[in-house]
Amino acid sequence: MRKAFILSIVCLMILAFSGITFGQDVVKIGLTAPITGNYAEFGENFQYAVQLAADIINEQGGIRGRMVEIVVRDSQGVPSESASIATEFVQNRDIVAQIGDFTSTCCLAAAPIFERAGMVQLSPTSSHPDFAPSGRYMFGVVGTQASEGPFNVEFLAQEYMGIESVGVIYINNDWGDATQHYFVEAANEKGLEVTAIEPFFEGERDFTAILTSLRRDDPEGLYVVAMYNEGSLIARQARRMGWDVKFLGPSSLFSEQFITLGEESVEGFVTNTFFALDDPNPEVQAFIEEFRARADRFPNLHAACAYDSMMILADAIERAGFDRSDIRDALAETQDFPGITGSLTFTEVGDIVRQYMVMVVENGAWEVKADYMR
Repeated sequence: MRKAFILSIVCLMILAFSGITFGQDVVKIGLTAPITGNYAEFGENFQYAVQLAADIINEQGGIRGRMVEIVVRDSQGVPSESASIATEFVQNRDIVAQIGDFTSTCCLAAAPIFERAGMVQLSPTSSHPDFAPSGRYMFGVVGTQASEGPFNVEFLAQEYMGIESVGVIYINNDWGDATQHYFVEAANEKGLEVTAIEPFFEGERDFTAILTSLRRDDPEGLYVVAMYNEGSLIARQARRMGWDVKFLGPSSLFSEQFITLGEESVEGFVTNTFFALDDPNPEVQAFIEEFRARADRFPNLHAACAYDSMMILADAIERAGFDRSDIRDALAETQDFPGITGSLTFTEVGDIVRQYMVMVVENGAWEVKADYMR
């Protein structure tokens, strides 16, 4: 036993002098995303984008000399799963911060757990106005529906599309309710008539009855508050009914899959973005090229936000060190960070104010209309 003990000490000394340490040469970041389930494409985009950012950081020497390791967990887009993952992450002292989740509902479910433990929860895509203000450790990168909704009324519906009336169909969850609320509120303020508002539940496949009800009031436009899967189904079924309504919706619909699934039914669909595939910025084009090489698809707005989330978090850790509370404070102090989605500065409550552009499906592809922006 004495010989074994001496041998183990010698081995540890060899490892120490060779520069190999246990847990000290790595900084772990948790990533919560719907890798499977209803929002799988978005979750996969998160994983590709965050890992791409981590690889670039590691190629440049890591964070304070430590290599970044992404610990990925699949929430399946289920709030209870997101909360369970949050519990796992906060109990693992090697994980210093978290990126995720995708939906606002999942983020809100996990937020109290991260807040109690004092760990940063940085969501690339939670746009619910209540998310970031829900705690000191909550931060959102994508912006909120409080600003996106008014833009969609004024620039999508009124200026670009020139419509005077709109019906609203929305997914009945935290994000969907907030999204329709801020759109309808802005529509009432700006004189856009809302003819009817109809909810649907996640997983619904037949929208015929809802669309029939919305059609009775003959609106010029239909605001579709959904993700790409339900959004494409709604468009296909409306066209199958012979309804020649104009479609518009929030940026959640910006996806290659939306066009693939919707085909000609989504031609002319209008949404917003602050990330464009034809942006001439060399850093943006480098991101697009590498993302496409890894994922075999173009990145969407949410993938770009996930990439920026990893980069802005790395910047905060570089300034603060590896203490969870110090990371939170450094993140809150971030000013004018040069992201691929624009210059990023957190508000006092942890959100980012975004500048939007109009984007349209034309000839089977997303096209940005930069003349219509704020």
